[in-house]
Order: sequence, then structure tokens, then C-alpha cells
Amino acid sequence: MTHLLLAAGNTAVSTPSVSYHALAPIFIVLGAAMLGVLVEAAVPRAERFTVQLMVTIVGLVAALVVVGLLHGTRTTTPSPTGNDAFFAGSLSIDGVGLFLQGTVLALALVAALLVSERSVDVGSPIVASAAVVVGSADDRRLTTADRVQTEVFPLMLFAVSGMLIFPIANNLILMFVALEVLSLPLYLMAGLARRRRLLSQEASLKYFLLGAFASAFFLYGLALLYGYADTVDLPGIFTAQQTSGKSDVLLYTGLALLLVGLLFKASVAPFHNWTVDVYVGAPTPVTAFMASCTKVAAFGAILRVLFVGFSSAEWNWRPVIWAVAIASMVVGAVLGLTQTDIKRILAYSSIAHAGFILVGMVAITKQSTASVMFYVLTYGFTTLAAFGMLMLVRDPDGEATQLARWSGLARKSPVVATVMTVLLLSMAGIPLTSGFTGKFYVFRAAWDTAGPLVVIALLSSAVAAFFYLRIVVMMFFAEPPVDSPTIAIPGWAASVALTVGVVVTIVLGVFPQPVIDLASKASYFTG
Repeated sequence: MTHLLLAAGNTAVSTPSVSYHALAPIFIVLGAAMLGVLVEAAVPRAERFTVQLMVTIVGLVAALVVVGLLHGTRTTTPSPTGNDAFFAGSLSIDGVGLFLQGTVLALALVAALLVSERSVDVGSPIVASAAVVVGSADDRRLTTADRVQTEVFPLMLFAVSGMLIFPIANNLILMFVALEVLSLPLYLMAGLARRRRLLSQEASLKYFLLGAFASAFFLYGLALLYGYADTVDLPGIFTAQQTSGKSDVLLYTGLALLLVGLLFKASVAPFHNWTVDVYVGAPTPVTAFMASCTKVAAFGAILRVLFVGFSSAEWNWRPVIWAVAIASMVVGAVLGLTQTDIKRILAYSSIAHAGFILVGMVAITKQSTASVMFYVLTYGFTTLAAFGMLMLVRDPDGEATQLARWSGLARKSPVVATVMTVLLLSMAGIPLTSGFTGKFYVFRAAWDTAGPLVVIALLSSAVAAFFYLRIVVMMFFAEPPVDSPTIAIPGWAASVALTVGVVVTIVLGVFPQPVIDLASKASYFTG
């Protein structure tokens, strides 16, 4: 840390330490996003899609490589001198942060390939021109045109940059800025569906309004915590709990409001009301991106807030985590049973999985931290591939997501039915899939601290398994409809994305130990 002495007086002013190499992944993604904006302005429309895709993939791969290099140079324990914290302690490049950043980048790379798919629909699943009035002559013409909307790529990169900052922020103001940076592009992306435009725009508006409401809760909680601790840094809030003589009402009310904003972003019941409608209305590749990457970033932020800022108050917030975990598991499992649309089933599945992830947070141990990190990684790849498979089963009006339309699908395309079965079995937690390994790891980490909660989670898993297996039964044992849907042949981008998702799902179910060891070594925070 560099020290500057003022000429007048003896007051010392410390300039914050800025380690550009440690923050390079964020700068690379932001640079790629800004380059994407310039591409929109300078590159002819005919070449724009190819250039944007290259910028996006190169930026994400470069950032992922840098994260890997940083992880290799970091120690596996917190630095005694605090040299993993930068910008006056506002950002911590620690094991948890690097692991989650790597997870976000890997998932975003797969999601970008899904977004770039142009073979399964005319042009792409993304609307050709978002500014055209729905139902107008231009809108009808562009629905069947080969024109592609390329602004979605820089929007995705801006969202990823916020997701990279969100789980490493030790300062609540910076965490709020990251929350908005990742959220605002998602509000726009949710309204960019090529088909069912009104439903997509409704999803965008609902996400924006409820997201703004949740952000207000976050800000109000931040203000109350500042009133209690005279700081918005998580380590400072932790210290204030030992020394402050102020009322604990400020502390716990502030934490509660803060958690509302974070749990909303993680799709945790009872703050889940936006999730199903937004997942259904958004373009399916964007839904896959939100369901995977946003969840990783949100749970990373929740981990840091609870484990760094409020670990000494665990007996006060642990009952809250119990309550919302149970609510999320029950809502996701029970309401998922009533759905007849596969996209809605996967949306309720994400709510149930959010509850399973919270189970791992009730014990403040390295094992619980590692289990949460491993779970969000496995769930992210599985859900990306599952939503990607929905793009392939099509009617004349677009994706055939009604459950009845998938009847007898195995007769028409055994490959699609088999791949979807593997993904659904993973979500159900069947052995030899990554879903089983993730659930086992999370439940084992929480067993000694919250045995009854683990039992409830197991029962919820059993209930949720029914609607996964119902889809499998429909595909293999039901009679196909007379006008059965067609199976689109994916292009190279979607093929690579789906292959990666399925391979990771299987490999982490059969050989999970290397990734578990990596998560265990990375399960430390720098305060």
C-alpha cells in the first residue's frame, strides 16, 4: 500500500491498492463489451454477427484463462497481510471469488454459443429488431427474415462483468453497483424473443419492475447497516458486531432487507414470483443464461455476505435460511407437479434447486462453502443443456414446450430423448450424474448442523423427481400425437454447447473428485 504524506499537517492519506492483473478478467470482459458496442456502430450488418460472436468468445475465453492463471498463483489460505483485497478492501480476489468467476465465465461461454444458434429457427431465437411494434407489418416480415439481432452479445458481456464483480465485492455499495450492472442488461435481454413477442415484453417489464423493487430493499438494508456500523465494508460490519453499542435492531433489519434483494436475484421462494413468467417469456438461450450464470453470481454474493460480514451472527440468520430453503424446496417441488409446460417445469425446478443450495449454507464451514460452489457449477451446466434441448423440439409456431407435444419423442428422435433423459435424471439427483454428486455433497455438509433440514430436502427431492420422471415416461412410453413436432438439427454452436453440458453432467457424476478437490482448496474468504 502506497502512503502519501500531505505537505500541510501530519495527516497520512493512503491510496488504495489496485492490482490490475488480479482484476484482469473483469477488465477483459468489460473491454470486450465496449468493443462490441463499437462493432455495432462501425461494422456492416452483413459481417456484424460473425464479428460479435468472435469478440464475445475471445473475450470470455481470455478472461477464463486469466482466472485459471490467477488461481494457480494464489495460496489456498487467506493471506495474513490481506494482499488478496484490493481497492481499499472493496474487492477480494480469494479462492471462493476465483472459483465462482471461473464458473460464471465457463457457463457464459456455453450460453453465448446457444444465443448464437441460427439453424433451429429463422435467423436466430433473438428478435431481428426489438424496436418494431408487435403485430405490425414490419414485425411479421422480420419474424421470417434472416436478419439477426447482434446487440445481445455486448449486453451479455456487460451482464457477465457484473456477475464477475458481484461475488468478490466486500463493499455493499460496490455489490449494489454490480447487482445493477448484471441486472439491467438482463431486463432488456428478456424481451428479445423472436416469437411470442408480447409474452417476451411482458416478461421484460415484470422482471424490471420487480427487480427495481428488490434493489430498493437492498439499498434500504445497506443504509440501515451503515447506520449501525458506520461502514459498508463487510469486514467492518463484522467488527462492529463485536464493538458497537448501537441497537441490534438496525443490524438485523438491515441484514433482512439486504437478503431480500439477494434472494430475489437467486430465485428463492417466497421472492420467486418473477421467475417462472420471465423464464417462459424470455428467449430460451437467454433463459438458460439467466438460470445458470445469475444463480452462480447471486449465491456467491449471499455466501460472502453471510460468511464474511455476519458469521458471528449465524444463530440469528440461520433460522431465516432454514425458512426460505424449506419454502423454496416445497414451492418448487409441489407447484412443479401441476405444470404442463416443460419450460415452466424447469423454472420451478430452478426454484427448488435454489432451496437445495441454501441447505449447504446453514453450516459455516469450508466443506459447506465448497459444497455450494460445486453444486452451482453442476447445476449450471445441466440447466444450460436442458433449456438448450427445448430449442430443438419445434412446431410451426416455434418451440413445442407443452408436455403433451413430447409424447413418444423417443420414436422420432432417440438421441434427443436420451440426452434429455440424462439431464432430467441429473436434476432429480439420480446416481452417476452430477446432480446426485452435488446433492450428496451439499446434504453431507449440512447434516451435522441441520439434520432435519436435510431430511426435508430429501423428501422434496423425491417429490420433484416425479415431474422429471413424468417427462421421461412421456417421451419413451406414451403414444406420439398425430401432428408430432419436428426435431431441428442444431448448428455447430448449439451442438458444442449441448455436448459440453451433457459431458460435464456425466463426468462430474462419475469422476467428480478433481473438481471437488478444487472447490475444497478454493473454499476460503479474504475479509
